Amino acid sequence: MKLLYAVVAATLTLAPAAGSAQEKVEFEVASVKPFSIAQTDAPVTLGARIDGAQARLVGLTMRDLLAMAYRVKIYQLTGPEWITSERYDINAKMPAGVSPEKLPEMTQSLLSERFGLKIHRDKKDMPVYALLMGKPPLRLKDSVIDPDAPPPTSFTSSGTGSAQGVAIDLGNGSSFSFAGGKFEAKKVTAVQIAGVFERFSDRPVMDLTELKGTYDFQFNLSPEETQTLMIHAAVAAGVQLPPQALRLLEGGGNPIESGAEQLGLKIDSRRMPVEIIVIDQIQKTPTDN
Repeated sequence: MKLLYAVVAATLTLAPAAGSAQEKVEFEVASVKPFSIAQTDAPVTLGARIDGAQARLVGLTMRDLLAMAYRVKIYQLTGPEWITSERYDINAKMPAGVSPEKLPEMTQSLLSERFGLKIHRDKKDMPVYALLMGKPPLRLKDSVIDPDAPPPTSFTSSGTGSAQGVAIDLGNGSSFSFAGGKFEAKKVTAVQIAGVFERFSDRPVMDLTELKGTYDFQFNLSPEETQTLMIHAAVAAGVQLPPQALRLLEGGGNPIESGAEQLGLKIDSRRMPVEIIVIDQIQKTPTDN
C-alpha cells in the first residue's frame, strides 16, 4: 500500500502552466483538515480538482502542496522533515472570474496565511539526470490536438492506485499509467516526460532534448524493473521503507534508462545548478477554519 501511495502522491506535483503572477490572488473561503490514508489494498485517489467555483486538494502532503504552489519539483524544496508526511484535505471557494490556472498562486496565499509560511530562494549544485536525444528513430508519437478546442474551465491533477496499477491524470488531457509491465503516457511534453521519469529515479531529471511538441508513448518493463521503479517512487515521496526493500535497489540499475532508450532518448548523469526554495518558517497545524 505504501508503494502504491508513493507512486500516486509523488506525481501530483506536476502542475501545469508556467510563470509567476505578480498580483496576489486568494480563495474566498477555505477549510483545512488533516488527512490520513486507510491501510487497505483498495484504490486510493489523491490530487487537486477545480470544478466551477469549488476547489478540492485531497490527501496531499505539505511538500506536495508547496511544490504545486510554487510550480517546482519536490527536490527543489528544503524544509522540516514533517512536510513529507503530514497530509491535508483542503476545500475552498474560488473567487468569481479567476482562472483555474491561478490555483498555485491561491495555494501560496493559503499556506502563507494559514500555516505562517515564509520562504527564500537560492541555488544549489546537485547531481541530476539529463534527458537527451538518443539513437534514432525517436519513438514519441505526436499527440492528436484539436486546435479548435475551447480553453479549459476546470483543472484536474489526480491519481488512482491499486494493486492492479497506477493511473495519473495530469490535467488538460495529459496522463500516464503504469500497470501490467507497460508504462504509457498521453499528451505530454518533453518537460513532463522528464518530470514523470524523475518520480521513479534517485535524482532530478532535467529536460535537455529541445523537443517542443506534445507526445504519446509507451515502453515495456520487466517485473524486476517494475519493482525497482515502485521502490524509487516510495523513496522520492519520503516513505520510510524497511532495509530489505531498500536492498532490492542494490545492483538493480535504473529502469528509466532502458525506458528512455526504447523511446529513442537517453539519460546522462551530470551536475547542474538548480534553483531551490528554502522554507524559513512554517507551522504544522493551520490556524482555525
